[in-house]
Amino acid sequence: MTGYLILADGSYFEGTLFGYTKSEIGEIVFNTSMTGYQEIITDPSYYGQIVILTYPLIGNYGANDIDCQHEQSFVKGLVVRECNEHMAHWRSNKTFNDYLIEHQVMGIKDIDTRALTKKIRSIGTMNAVIVQTLEDYEWIVATLKDHTISNHVASVTTKVPYELGTHQIKYKVAVMDFGIKKNILKSLVDRGLEVKVFPAFATYEEVMAFEPDGLFLSNGPGDPDELTSVIEELKKFYNKVPIFGICLGHQLLSLALGGKTEKLKYGHRGGNHPVKDIAKDKVFITAQNHGYVVVEDSLNLDEIEVTHYNVNDDSIEGIKHKTMPIISVQYHPEASPGPLDSGYIFDEFVTLINQCKGE
Repeated sequence: MTGYLILADGSYFEGTLFGYTKSEIGEIVFNTSMTGYQEIITDPSYYGQIVILTYPLIGNYGANDIDCQHEQSFVKGLVVRECNEHMAHWRSNKTFNDYLIEHQVMGIKDIDTRALTKKIRSIGTMNAVIVQTLEDYEWIVATLKDHTISNHVASVTTKVPYELGTHQIKYKVAVMDFGIKKNILKSLVDRGLEVKVFPAFATYEEVMAFEPDGLFLSNGPGDPDELTSVIEELKKFYNKVPIFGICLGHQLLSLALGGKTEKLKYGHRGGNHPVKDIAKDKVFITAQNHGYVVVEDSLNLDEIEVTHYNVNDDSIEGIKHKTMPIISVQYHPEASPGPLDSGYIFDEFVTLINQCKGE
């Protein structure tokens, strides 16, 4: 069935619809990963967004029940060049089209994703929608221009706390869920940590009742400046437990420490972003999914040390506090999808807990 991708600037692209049958407005962004489409559409950090996959062939290895990063998808649509229905992988048990239907994601294929991505790189991200017809085109464009997406974190966080154990418990870590992925939790559990996951808006008292040895702040969607209550709550944890934040958690920590964030023109999304670890004097290829970054000039560099930079645009990719046990990185070190280069950051968090406990 013929369909259309309409953008808020009034342009549109004609393609073929697939997947689920209902469309929703979303912020259109692009991801440059060559694999991992299943992990991408189940990453809560994509809440409220229509995702363009720049790799031209999607669906060739089908889908399975293992690689999901969340039980549901939060994306509002998917845009691809070609979707292959002839899956070829020993773990796959359904086509990608069936997977999108199951997760209620509308897709459009046969789109010139190269031209579309170049447009977004030039103009910036904007609202868009996938539709079956160009009827009411002018009304749709006006709606896209006025539409706002809100309550990002509240829409993806867990509603109740839950625990994940391990047979060889070394430390207890409280996790603030702003939109966490399963492989991040696995990365913590695999390092001998007993994990208790809390809703994003849990209070300091609720979290500390768990008596954690460390605090982990997860990835998640949306503008960090909107989470004022969370930012104020984070300050209460200073010098109480070691803190490790990634992605949105990194941004929230930076705001709590007096910094500022700003929105990028088109964000960093993909599994091929080079980041330099200053201490190691080495560049790692990282997985990223974010639209906001920390403004370096806003940080108090007498108290905060910048530990990582993005090689492409020199944006901040990591910080640590000089006197308090606080570290954070902008990228996703568990890499789902993406390279495994940065898993050592989880080990550094465990080492930080070791040091604070004098072990």
